[in-house]
Amino acid sequence: MNISDVAKKNGLTSKTIRFYEEKGVVTPPLRSDNGYRCYSTHHLDELNLLRQARQVGFTLDECRELVTLFNDPARHSADVKACTLQKAGEIAAHIE
Repeated sequence: MNISDVAKKNGLTSKTIRFYEEKGVVTPPLRSDNGYRCYSTHHLDELNLLRQARQVGFTLDECRELVTLFNDPARHSADVKACTLQKAGEIAAHIE
């Protein structure tokens, strides 16, 4: 998939996707011979995770941590749960 296909499928702009790549938040896509980015379904999953995390208030650094956990096959679900519960607590405290 090219960047415009990915953008259409996940609701992000091409500029946002390039920003996430530049900041090292997502796995860099492979490049074709002409230099175009070639995205896989895995990239789409990462970007969907990022979009959802940003919508609920995760910072860019927190998103980077979530994507790292997402890509780690040896991760424990308790690690992901702890990360999200901590953020939920911070959001609740902010609302109060």
